[in-house]
Amino acid sequence: MQKSQSLFNYLILLPLVIFNACGQATKKTETTVKKSAMENIINKPENPYYSNTNTTQLHLSDAEWKKVLSPDLYAVARHADTERAFTGSMWNSETKGTYYCAACGLRLFKSNQKFTSSCGWPSFFEQDNKNSIVFKEDTSYGMKRTEALCGRCGSHLGHLFDDGPAPTGKRYCMNAISLDFVPDKIAENSKLNTETIVLGGGCYWCVEAVYENLEGVQKVVSGFSGGTVQNPSYEEVCTGTTGHAEVVEITYDKTKTNLDEIFKVFFTVHDPTTLNRQGADVGTQYRSVLFYKNEEQKKEAESIINELNTNKVYSSKIVTTVEPFKAFYAAEDYHQNYYNNNKEKSYCKMVIQPKIEKFEKIFKDRLKKK
Repeated sequence: MQKSQSLFNYLILLPLVIFNACGQATKKTETTVKKSAMENIINKPENPYYSNTNTTQLHLSDAEWKKVLSPDLYAVARHADTERAFTGSMWNSETKGTYYCAACGLRLFKSNQKFTSSCGWPSFFEQDNKNSIVFKEDTSYGMKRTEALCGRCGSHLGHLFDDGPAPTGKRYCMNAISLDFVPDKIAENSKLNTETIVLGGGCYWCVEAVYENLEGVQKVVSGFSGGTVQNPSYEEVCTGTTGHAEVVEITYDKTKTNLDEIFKVFFTVHDPTTLNRQGADVGTQYRSVLFYKNEEQKKEAESIINELNTNKVYSSKIVTTVEPFKAFYAAEDYHQNYYNNNKEKSYCKMVIQPKIEKFEKIFKDRLKKK
């Protein structure tokens, strides 16, 4: 894509916004990420409910599942219905790729663990890992069987039988509708076009909400980076003693956006001239920081900061630091997609919404199509 107009033109007329303190939410709310099969699978960061390998338990109410799953998938996944045999072509497909839970995106099988069975349902002789599928006794319909459930969300997948091929002798008889399949070529091509960048500009709820609306951004995850404590909790980071900053990890499609635009948005929606604070949010955890993963990211970051300082876009010198990336730790689930899940809360209305409106006004031609 072509670079948009100069950063100077974007920012020179923008007033700085004064922000309230970041809300100290403590009650976890359950969320789900089931939107579309491909979106729910490719390039998921390693984070509970957003990862295709993390088996941290996901508990949703029946009403929530019914809202996010199609009627057919809901009937099978949540009420153990069985689809007709020989449905579609998945049962005898030999395409190379990976199979995922259609409800939550957890990785279940690889194509080299699959075999064509005469039963008419997709069949596998081995699961991806010991935790990807769990089992319970099923005595329905006057039979004694072993039910197979997704190891993360507990959705019904099918049944396990002892009449499979070597080396396990097992047959995981799965409902095709319970599986999402991504061919290896699609996954490989997607990875070639994507990149991640980690940055912090104050409360991560605000930064996340903005980038989720930028065309080309595939995923935004709130978390922590830059400190010395492994897997810190939100409460630990809030003490200011871990060295971590509140950040977001942005996964973006390089064919639809680029670092130049990512950084322009960054310097538009927060004040990079206040040391260890954004408005009323004070502490090193709220510092302005860009974590680079390669030389290109480092050079782009340093270049845009030099340009802003040279053109005196801000009345004070930028204090944003450019640091090498070491590790990213995702925040707890209730911090993810916080604005969309809590729009009626005062912090969202008074602090986050003005930032989104500012972003939408300046980057109106770059918003995701809804």
